[in-house]
Amino acid sequence: QVQLVESGGGLVQDGGSLRLSCAASGSIFSINVMGWYRQAPGKQRELVATITSGGVTNMPDSVKGRFTISRDNAKNTVYLQMSSLKPDDTAVYYCYALIRVNMRYESPYWGQGTQVTVSS
Repeated sequence: QVQLVESGGGLVQDGGSLRLSCAASGSIFSINVMGWYRQAPGKQRELVATITSGGVTNMPDSVKGRFTISRDNAKNTVYLQMSSLKPDDTAVYYCYALIRVNMRYESPYWGQGTQVTVSS
């Protein structure tokens, strides 16, 4: 069984910073993509950032220059450093990972979500 456990959310003022962490554990053969999505009240879940095992990143323009995604492959952990936070960044942030539990099967996994609230 695979688990993704997030930490690091909280309340921060406009312009502040937060760092999210997500560690994958369990029966893991390899992890291809890890990343973060977010969902604000009344809105659809949206991409925040992803990173491959080789370090290739993807993120929308709305967070480029403010957010940095990184990964420690040895620890199966992904990080999201968020700076210059805005009230529009307020959402539940979900960790995501595309994991192989053996050589044959690859499946998406999600964390339980962590709340990030940016006050104006």
